[in-house]
Amino acid sequence: MSYDVSGDPRAQLLQRLASKTATIGIIGMGYVGLPLILRFSEVGFRTIGFDNDLAKVVKLNRGESYIKHIPAAGIAQARANGFEATSDYSRCREADAIIICVPTPLNRHREPDLSFVVNTTDAIIPHLRRGQIVSLESTTYPGTTEEELLPRMQAANLEVGKDVFLVFSPEREDPGNPKFTTRTIPKICGGVTPQCLEVGVALYSWAVDKVVAVSSTRAAEMSKLLENIHRAVNIGLVNEMKIIADRMEIDIYEVIRAAATKPFGFVPYFPGPGLGGHCIPIDPFYLTWKAKEYGVHTRFIELAGEVNSAMPEWVVGKVMDALNERKTTLNGARVLVLGVAYKKNIDDSRETPSAELIKLLQEKGADVDYSDPHIPTFPTMRKYKFEMKSIELTPQTLSAYDCVLLATDHDAFDYKLIKQHAVLIVDTRGVYGDAADNVVKA
Repeated sequence: MSYDVSGDPRAQLLQRLASKTATIGIIGMGYVGLPLILRFSEVGFRTIGFDNDLAKVVKLNRGESYIKHIPAAGIAQARANGFEATSDYSRCREADAIIICVPTPLNRHREPDLSFVVNTTDAIIPHLRRGQIVSLESTTYPGTTEEELLPRMQAANLEVGKDVFLVFSPEREDPGNPKFTTRTIPKICGGVTPQCLEVGVALYSWAVDKVVAVSSTRAAEMSKLLENIHRAVNIGLVNEMKIIADRMEIDIYEVIRAAATKPFGFVPYFPGPGLGGHCIPIDPFYLTWKAKEYGVHTRFIELAGEVNSAMPEWVVGKVMDALNERKTTLNGARVLVLGVAYKKNIDDSRETPSAELIKLLQEKGADVDYSDPHIPTFPTMRKYKFEMKSIELTPQTLSAYDCVLLATDHDAFDYKLIKQHAVLIVDTRGVYGDAADNVVKA
């Protein structure tokens, strides 16, 4: 497709995207930004990755990976295609598209922390020029794009929708899930103006098979929150059902499997030791915070948050009860936590409930170790700091612990070996379906 590009920044940008002569810059080379930039490189665009972490920049420029499910071969191929990483934001001027993929955590008061988004925007503003598109992918409350990014771009004497273009397109990554890739997951996109949306769709259509256009950035922002709140609420429901079933001596996993045979009207969700990952434990609170501005109290969402947040304490209570039944106290007991990634088969420990489990166990006097084949050293976190390294699972190590707490059900664990040699297993993931004297479900 060709465009009349005479003096028209929109047409010029669309033409560069159509001909793949545009340069794509992505800020934040993490679990979202890195696979996305590899995808743009794969389809033939020149790409620049921005990150404040110099160690990441060095590794990427060497063609090395620091994320387990992203192979180094993919990065090496991108490097051969012209991809480079940098911490120099002045190079944003080279990019025709600037995509922001930075964290949006909560502060200690469980309120939105937009400092990464705001600081990144302030860093790129001096280097913006006519004919660029800026896309925010970081999950946030409705209104962020228009309230935080738009005024800053306007203050740079750039007319959004004419000189430059601004969209919100929420990330949709499921690390470690081989069924879905950056290409195959549909991409929602909302623009500040219709012209912005047109450019945004043109940009993302190269990277993904299906772009879903919505009427505004606010609708796009809300859609992402609804996706994750839907999961958080349903997980909260099934976690509460787990507690009820436990009191009634009913296997909640058997109940879920039975209910899932209904071919309509039911979607199975499974309980666990608490919520993990960057999205589900955090995103609902972005909406509850913003809703207060409109006089709305999000009781349903907050109740689910309370149930899910209480799960680590409930699990530790089950550990204490199981030890008591075996004439052992948690104070002084040796406990091995299996899995510190927030979900199976990945090396991502962001917001992992295992961290809270370890803290609670230690506070009650337990001597705690962990084993995780994907995370050899416990990472430093904002709320937690454990000087720990992963323990190798052998018959000798397993039998040396008073309790093995199964927190993350990695496929790499030898569950037969664990069951054979562990004195006591507290299973929070329903791995052990059959009754056994040394297995307690939590």
